[in-house]
Amino acid sequence: MQPLREGGSLPALAGADDGFKYVVKFRGGGHGVKTLIAELIGGELARALGLKVPELVFAELDECFGRTEGDEEIQDLLKASKGLNLGLHFLSRAFTYDPAVTKLDPLLASKIVWLDSLITNVDRSFRNTNMLIWYRELWLIDHGSCLYFHYNWDGWEKKATGPFPYIKDHVLLAQATKLEEADRICRELINEEKIREIVQMIPDEWLGWESHIETPDQLRSVYLSFLSQRLNYSKQFIKEAQDAAEALI
Repeated sequence: MQPLREGGSLPALAGADDGFKYVVKFRGGGHGVKTLIAELIGGELARALGLKVPELVFAELDECFGRTEGDEEIQDLLKASKGLNLGLHFLSRAFTYDPAVTKLDPLLASKIVWLDSLITNVDRSFRNTNMLIWYRELWLIDHGSCLYFHYNWDGWEKKATGPFPYIKDHVLLAQATKLEEADRICRELINEEKIREIVQMIPDEWLGWESHIETPDQLRSVYLSFLSQRLNYSKQFIKEAQDAAEALI
């Protein structure tokens, strides 16, 4: 296992028993299982839109894993992460997307901005694009910072149809000139049933929060309701993105 010190998390590059390498996101990290939930939902919604996302897999970490690790910080992380974690297929030799070098098709850029408005992704900026070029194609990674409403559960209904001011910092905002067309296409690909299908993928093991008395199914229903309401709010959030883009000119 090779640690990857990126941002505030400490993922690792690990080989799995299927012979492939994965970037493993650990439940013992700073934001716990909620980061994994956001990664799972954000990644699978992107895939439903036909956007390229590395394969996501559940990674079971044995209690004995990492006992010989010499770094105390990493050993503590591994101890706190026993059980089910999340892995992303490692894109070997991929490089970070640079908007100054590579311009995207406007519809592709618009679909990505639309997705990030839906899932309230705060982490697709010039500072950290969270996009890779792999074999000349654009791949989306790291959705762990989306759905930030779940860090403060109270008032989630208002947040579902509230403004998303971080869209003004989106790295692709200036290139997203076909947001209305993207809205039409994305609304055909994502509906409440597709959202339900993805939300049902959240393991019970990630939904036993000490600060909440709700059952896993009750917590899943909040994710479903939040995203369904946000989807119905798409005309408003693309208008917000369009206004932010005009302010850049």
